[in-house]
Amino acid sequence: MTEPVTLEDSYEHCRLLNKRYGTTYYWSTHLLPRVKRHHVHALYGLCRYADDIVDDLGASPAAERERALTAFGERFFADYQGGDSAHPVLKAVIHTVRAFDIDPDCVRRFLRSMTMDLSVTSYESFDDLLDYMDGSAAVIGEMMVPILEPSQPEAFGHARDLGIAFQLTNFLRDVGEDLDRGRVYVPQEDMRKFGAERALMERRVTPEWVELMRFEIERTRAYYASADLGVPMLPPVSARCIVGARVLYSGILTRIEAAAYDVFSARVRVPIWQKLAVAARLASPRLIPPR
Repeated sequence: MTEPVTLEDSYEHCRLLNKRYGTTYYWSTHLLPRVKRHHVHALYGLCRYADDIVDDLGASPAAERERALTAFGERFFADYQGGDSAHPVLKAVIHTVRAFDIDPDCVRRFLRSMTMDLSVTSYESFDDLLDYMDGSAAVIGEMMVPILEPSQPEAFGHARDLGIAFQLTNFLRDVGEDLDRGRVYVPQEDMRKFGAERALMERRVTPEWVELMRFEIERTRAYYASADLGVPMLPPVSARCIVGARVLYSGILTRIEAAAYDVFSARVRVPIWQKLAVAARLASPRLIPPR
């Protein structure tokens, strides 16, 4: 007989998922007090588990993956109503959602976007992409707000923008990997504007591709700039965590530029020593603001 999942086991499972697949977020969480750190791991666990259904079951028919994602969502809402779960990830997720009174509709919006990945392969306009990112990125910022405990309600919009900035950074870094999955997250109208369609399909860095990437990076940095306005609204311990994640993740854009916008040959990464160095620097009682 399988041993029942304890709450500690579930949080530990989420922590290990975060450590293995989301090292930038993981090291940033070390800047939070221990009493809050595991709640961020739980939210990451939710996202990772759903993402694995979409991508790691890639050899399965889309209908099968959609059924699995639907079942996961139904399990969440049933267990949420019941107040507890025996699922290795959802037990911690439901505890966190209830502890911070996070709107469960955030999970519904998140799963809607995950389901879109099963049928939508490209986005015509940036507004179309924003609709997808409402559930895949901005909503993650919304769920983080109660855990971070800002002093002003205006922090809510800046948290959404940070989620969008993180995801746009992912999209630019992972162009090649997404092509392998049959998806393109760079808006089609942008590629036409810069004449970069052929460069994308042939995975070549051309002058057109460079101009497109410069445009997308500039737009992404505007979202980071908006997110920065929310940092002073956070208590210092929360601000350090957000600044750490922001500094490290936005550094990916700098590395894309240093690679001459070649996101096809190799995946751009921030080295682990730099993640540790940023975490150590920000662990000081004096908060160092982002540049």
